[in-house]
Order: sequence, then C-alpha cells, then structure tokens
Amino acid sequence: MIHKIVMSILLTLALPTTGYGLEIQEVTSPDGIKAWLVEDHSIPFTALEIEFNGGAALEELDNFGAAYFLVGMFEEGAGDLDAAAFQRRQQELAADYSFNAYQESLTVSVKFLTENKDESINLLRLALERPRFDQDRMELVRNQILAVLARRQNDLDDIASDRINELSYGNHPFGRPLEGTIETVQSLTREDLEEFRQQALTRGGIIVAAAGDITAAELGKLLDNLFAGLPITTPEPVVEPDYLLDGGITVIEYPSPQSTVFFKHKGILRDDPDFLTAYVMNEILGSGSYSSRLKEEVREKRGLTYGIASYIGAYSNSGFLSGRFATDNNSVVEAIEIVKSEWQRLAEEGVTETELNQVKTYLIGAYPLRFDGNSRIASILAGMQSDRLPVSYVRNRNSYVDALTVEDINRVATRLLHPDELHFVVVGQPKGLN
Repeated sequence: MIHKIVMSILLTLALPTTGYGLEIQEVTSPDGIKAWLVEDHSIPFTALEIEFNGGAALEELDNFGAAYFLVGMFEEGAGDLDAAAFQRRQQELAADYSFNAYQESLTVSVKFLTENKDESINLLRLALERPRFDQDRMELVRNQILAVLARRQNDLDDIASDRINELSYGNHPFGRPLEGTIETVQSLTREDLEEFRQQALTRGGIIVAAAGDITAAELGKLLDNLFAGLPITTPEPVVEPDYLLDGGITVIEYPSPQSTVFFKHKGILRDDPDFLTAYVMNEILGSGSYSSRLKEEVREKRGLTYGIASYIGAYSNSGFLSGRFATDNNSVVEAIEIVKSEWQRLAEEGVTETELNQVKTYLIGAYPLRFDGNSRIASILAGMQSDRLPVSYVRNRNSYVDALTVEDINRVATRLLHPDELHFVVVGQPKGLN
C-alpha cells in the first residue's frame, strides 16, 4: 500500500499557480481513479464533486424518472441504518451530501470536516453501494415527486420548458422531464431503482474534483475507498438526438393575465472552437447577468417585461440557443417580433467595438469572483472536466476573452443566429396568436 501511495504522488501533476491563487493538481489514485484537486489548508474542511456519466439518458421509456427517484433515495437509509439512523449519523459527522440527477449525469456534492473525513466517506460509500429502498421511504419520496409533477402542471415556466424540449428532441431523453411522468413514477419499483443504480453508478467515465484541506495522497486513498465497490464499466454513450424543432410558434392555452414565452433554435457543441466566442456574443445579445440588447429593447425601452434573457447551452452531442420572458397577453406578439428583430440585427450588422469592450470588462472582472470557496471551486473543476477543458483554462480564460475581436463575434453571429429558425412556445392567453 505504501508503494501505491508513493506512485499516486508521482502521478500528481502540479500546475503553476493561476492568477486566482489556485494550484490545480491532476491526481491519479493508486487504483487509477483520476481527479482534479486544489489544496487549501486554511480551513479544516473539504468539498468533493462527483459526476457519474450517463444520468437520465440511461433510462428506458417505460421507467424514465428513475434517475430523479434514485437520487431522492440516497439519504433514506443504507446498509444497517434506516432513514432516521442515517440522517442522525450524517448530522453527527456534520457531513453534507447533495445528490442530483441530470440528463447526462448523476452528481454528488460532498462537504466534510477534516477530522471526520474517513467516517463521512464511509457513510457516503454505504449510501451509494447499499441504499435500503425501504417501502415506506420509497412511498414518501414517490409522493414528493408526484407533488412536484402536480405543481409543474400548473407552472407556466415548467409547461413551456417541457413543451419546447419535447418539440426539440421528441422521445429522446433530452426531450423528457427529469422527474418522469405521473404514470412512470407510480410504476417504478424497488427492483427498477436497484437495476438503474447498478447501471448508472460505475467508475467508467467518472469525474471527480476536490478542493480544501486534503493532500493528493489522501485524496487518492479516499477515492479508492469510496469507489471500491462500484463496477469498473462505462455506460453506453448517449445516442445523438435528431433536432426536430423548426421555426414557428406553439401556443398552449392557460388562464393567466400574462404569458410565459420560451424560444429556441439549434446551437453549437461545447468543444466547437467558436463556443467561447458564441458565449461572449450571447452576453451582448441577451445575457441575464449583463445589460444586453434584448433587455434594453424589450424591458428598458418598451417596458414589456420585468426580465428577458437568452442562453447558450449544450449537451454532449447537441447544442442550442434559447431564452425566455413573460409579458402581458396583449404584448406577446410585439415582444416576439422584437426578439426576432434583434436576432436578425445582430446576425446582419454585428456588434460594435464599444459593446465588445464593455462586455469584455464585465466578463474578465467577474470571472475571479466565481472561485469564492471550496464548494464553488470543486464544482468549477468538475464542470471543466465535463466540458473537456484543460487545467490551464482557468489561467488562460480571460486572455481568450480579451483576444476576441469584433470580426470574431460578427462571424459567429452570422453563423449561429437564424431568426426564421426560432421557435416560440407561448403559455397563456396571448392576443393575436392562435
């Protein structure tokens, strides 16, 4: 074992300190598990971020919602500990576990005190390997999910989001709600959840990041202990979906004095060389955190909405540009036309030097503020690995932004922005739309 730990240290690559005081290490555990680490021994606690590859994309049509249901069960008892005993032990250790399901991953966010490191990890390992799925706790979680689904049926944002995803991807996992449907959630059994757990929780393709009071050697040993009981397999890659959405408008009648509007068309993948340029372009067009064109035209000048934003996003094999706003039923047609007009104006006329310089100043200044604690750092490191970015990205990101030119932004705007391909899903009682 001493030999293995020494080898783990030798396989640790320490990069130069970045401008934000981060020294990111690439760690390989004695058993071959890779992780990224930022050591910070100023406070005796560590944050750990884990992503299991696959997520809801592994579900079959007749059991979708299994991923969401499963993560709800991880703190409801494990091994010899029933739900009350498990939660009591977690509180005694002052350990914090957060389990989440996404279309392409299951994630675990962990925070633990240095003095309770081994016990906290052993409890987490028990939850991952031996969840109890006691019937009474299953029914409790099932009813909680059914309550969520019932609320979603009456939430304009959820109705619009679910519909635009379904129109985009059909029956592909990207087109289905993570929570499942009332029918699938009611039918899921203990055996379904256990089968899905064995399929989804594997060491193949796992992503791990850590930040805090832990060394590379300690992290390597911890990871081998945590994942020792999981199969060394890799889930099948997510099948590339057909992007089904064409330009147009879909209206879903719902009694409300205002309408919620989601809009979307095809985008680019995260590993596309133009992705960062597209991200900066969208900051100018419609970012929710910046004084964008859409915000200026729809909210500030005309007062049609309290908020409007556009987003650039990507799954592993499908990218999209999307956005949302809410407005009075009488203003829906006008607001949609403004969005399309701004889409077209940016595609045809591009951005100005002043706009680009302003957004550069904002993005470059805001970037270091993201690294404001161990939990945030661990989350960012995991996200970088998921996006297949190098460790050097943190050090170089702002220089990449600063190097972008007006010509770069305008070229990508022409490539990506197609107002005729925008599809709007409107939930409410909009005037002038059928």
